[in-house]
Amino acid sequence: MKNLLSAFTALVAFGMLTGAAEAADLVVYTSQPNEDAQATVDGFKAANPGLDVQWVRDGTPQIMAKLNAEIQAGNPAADVLLIADTVTLERMKQAGQLLAYKSPEAANFDPSLYDADGYYHSTKLITTGIMYNTQASMKPTSWADLAKPEAKGLIAMPSPLASGAALIHAQTLAGVQDLGWDYYTQLKTNGAIAAGGNGAVLKSVASGEKAYGVVVDYLPIREKAKGAPVEFVFPKEGVSAVTEPAAILASTKHADAAKKFIDYLLSENGQKVAAKLGYIPARKGVDLPAGYPPRDQIKVLPIKASEALKNSEKDVKTFSDIFGIKG
Repeated sequence: MKNLLSAFTALVAFGMLTGAAEAADLVVYTSQPNEDAQATVDGFKAANPGLDVQWVRDGTPQIMAKLNAEIQAGNPAADVLLIADTVTLERMKQAGQLLAYKSPEAANFDPSLYDADGYYHSTKLITTGIMYNTQASMKPTSWADLAKPEAKGLIAMPSPLASGAALIHAQTLAGVQDLGWDYYTQLKTNGAIAAGGNGAVLKSVASGEKAYGVVVDYLPIREKAKGAPVEFVFPKEGVSAVTEPAAILASTKHADAAKKFIDYLLSENGQKVAAKLGYIPARKGVDLPAGYPPRDQIKVLPIKASEALKNSEKDVKTFSDIFGIKG
């Protein structure tokens, strides 16, 4: 029943989008926040005058549910995906749903940040660390600090059912020798709440409802710059990261415009827009935004997209069982 309802919802949404999509030169499905998606599209249009772009945003799981329903119906509206993680796009690559495109801009990126066959390209690094309210009694420096009595009942984190970055984060920490799934059991015992997305965690900690949050870096760094009483920590064990990759759907009717969009995202100007929005740019030689430590001081924990993909369903179930979350 749930699958039928999801398909119906997506089809209704697709019907509403059809007119705009048919008139547009490019349709982008993205998990970027609204203001960031608009800034990205505005930058692309400025570099490519005359192209009309329509975009739709939601969390990565919701975007994929919508797109999958459209694919099943034979009418995918999107030309390009710009979403949280490479694991989702690796699944689509293996399913034959993506168009290979080797952007010339990829030469300016570390090879680990794009698919060797050109099916997807990373556009930035979005790490997950710890934020805390400046009124909190403890100033955490490690993941282990969140399992201490001082943090009991005061921790918020996003759910992997609502956030692609949250799933990658859980899978990454589960692979760390001194953490693993036992660490998540400790967090649950310590009263941690796992629900919603990263935005909900930000609000909870910034308002003082919770003292500590597991969250993507740019949200608290942005809010601190606006005067919010929050700090962000890159824990000493290291951080997980998603890379907000972009990919072209094999079903695209606007391949030329889609390739231009990929090129723009990876270009120096596109990467400067990402930095201006407060993200760590993936391209070499582009400065990090204010509020971040030097790039070489950020320890990113490893994860293999193919392994994460293979274990995704099992890992979601493990996390959900620990926290009592029902899908």
